[in-house]
Amino acid sequence: MSVPVIADDAEALAVAASLAEEFRAGASARDRERRLPHAELERLSVSGLLAVTVPAEHGGADVRQETLAEVFRLLASADASLAQIPQSHFVYVNVIRRQGTPEQRKFFFAEVLAGRRFGNAQSEAGTRHVQDIRTRLEPAPDGSYVLTGVKHYSTGALFADWIPVLARAEDDDLHVAYVRREAPGLTVVDDWDGMGQRTTASGTVRLDAVPVPADRVVPHHLTFRGPQLHGAVAQLLHAAIDTGIAAGALAEAVSFVRISSRPWFESGADSAAEDPLLIQRIGELAVQVRASEALLSAAARAVDTARAGLTDASAAEASVAVAAAKAHAAATAVEVAGAVFEVSGTRSALDSLNLHRHWRDARTHTLHDPARWKIQHIGRYVLNGTLPPRHGLL
Repeated sequence: MSVPVIADDAEALAVAASLAEEFRAGASARDRERRLPHAELERLSVSGLLAVTVPAEHGGADVRQETLAEVFRLLASADASLAQIPQSHFVYVNVIRRQGTPEQRKFFFAEVLAGRRFGNAQSEAGTRHVQDIRTRLEPAPDGSYVLTGVKHYSTGALFADWIPVLARAEDDDLHVAYVRREAPGLTVVDDWDGMGQRTTASGTVRLDAVPVPADRVVPHHLTFRGPQLHGAVAQLLHAAIDTGIAAGALAEAVSFVRISSRPWFESGADSAAEDPLLIQRIGELAVQVRASEALLSAAARAVDTARAGLTDASAAEASVAVAAAKAHAAATAVEVAGAVFEVSGTRSALDSLNLHRHWRDARTHTLHDPARWKIQHIGRYVLNGTLPPRHGLL
């Protein structure tokens, strides 16, 4: 397929806005029917949007993180499932940028510019905690590797050309193996049955002695031996998705109130949109959404600043700013998505309207990592000057 190369930040935002409007039209039906967005992801690939973080020296636009966050916010405001799928794509493009060899960068950035998609095989179920990775990357006699393990919550893997697999080598250090979707021994199982984000296909990846060439393995553990933005970039995109969910839910609530809701008889208003208590509540929700959007922009600018001069101090500022944005956006998404029913009235609870998809998406997506620990790290940083940890989730 022929994929255009997006030239700059302005073009990236224009393409994202156009795609968001296109995807919005079928979002509710896709969710209701659990119709996986194969066609929509092809549109995303051929738009060139998946390559906007490729470095300029490799032919990409290398957009600002502020732009990338807005791209995700726009997409999530239309379809939170669809926006979630490429989150790992950009995270693992960033891993190549950070730890890939010159040859790996040349190869994989060319793949991304050609519209190839990265999925993810990262999390595992039944382990002690999220960083207890038991998938093994064993050396083969010819210098290549063999992957064995089982991954869960593998968003994007079903739709991917390449599946980055997080695994431990013989020395127990973390590596990322980039495996072709059709590699022998690799099976993607579409068994995701979450109440929200229904069409992400975040199912299981089984790795049964999967062969991996040596030049497809990246030493991920090295990322965390100095100041890093891996976690901040990944969490920024999650914050953007939550912010987009909140904005999409508010827009749907406003539309419903204007068109379908009735005023409460005691208000004296002729329409729901003139009901003073509804006006008050919509105003409160709008303030929350705007605050999340402002925090998201501020966090993205902090990441951009840190990228321009990466130190322990700048990385900490970026991580804390992103943590604040994520914590606020998570709470806002759940509150606003739930308030859709509060302001819209009894009819909004009809299952056929599927207005509950916003709350289901918000409640599901905000479970990725606990906001309470983000608040802890913010408090330690502000009160005691304690730098946030380098574990990749902050």
